[in-house]
Amino acid sequence: MGRHFEVRAAAMAATAKAKSAIYMRASKEIYAAAKSGIPDPESNLALRSAIEKYRKTCPRDVIERAIEKAKGGDAVAYIPGRYEFFGAGGSFVIVDTLSDNVNRALVSVRTIVTRKGGKMGSVEYNFQMLGVIDFKGTNRDEVEENLILGDVDVQSVDLENGEIEVRVNPSDFEKAKKVLSDMGITEFDNAQTTLVPNEYITLNDEDLAKFKKMLEELDECEDVQAVYHNVENA
Repeated sequence: MGRHFEVRAAAMAATAKAKSAIYMRASKEIYAAAKSGIPDPESNLALRSAIEKYRKTCPRDVIERAIEKAKGGDAVAYIPGRYEFFGAGGSFVIVDTLSDNVNRALVSVRTIVTRKGGKMGSVEYNFQMLGVIDFKGTNRDEVEENLILGDVDVQSVDLENGEIEVRVNPSDFEKAKKVLSDMGITEFDNAQTTLVPNEYITLNDEDLAKFKKMLEELDECEDVQAVYHNVENA
């Protein structure tokens, strides 16, 4: 019983830590988006997109507190950063940060990646920015046809295990969501503009262990907002 309790307690602690990290990222991103314009999602596209991104993973009160904080007089200057790396086994890694201390963010991220066999280098050309929308459904052809008729620059529409993934030019992201909404599709499992690798690689066990540990440590870093990579089996 003792061992079982310890394992369960450790799992619960890990879950709580992961939730805390998500809430912190959401709070910073929503706050920064609200500060960048009017703190009203109806008038602020960046804020609306940030809320949509975290709507399924964050409680409403986390989102509302971030917006209310942005309405106050005190301003925290969160500065975005992007760092590129060659990771273990020839992988490509891009780390986005949002921090009130850019020097701390750089040192923290660089230390985590280099200790796991990575090094700084230019890799962003191996990725492309796309609008990605995932939702439950099976009517792939109908979705694709409506998007094309709606003058959306569609990159791909894929169906797998009852889940449809739409990839579009990021400039048409909101237009694509509007077309889907007109079709009655309003619940998305994921809807965001994100970096997508042009090609994926598979790491061997040794490199994969280092890579997963790196991702875990980046996830725990307070300044890290997002991590993009091209490792298929991570």
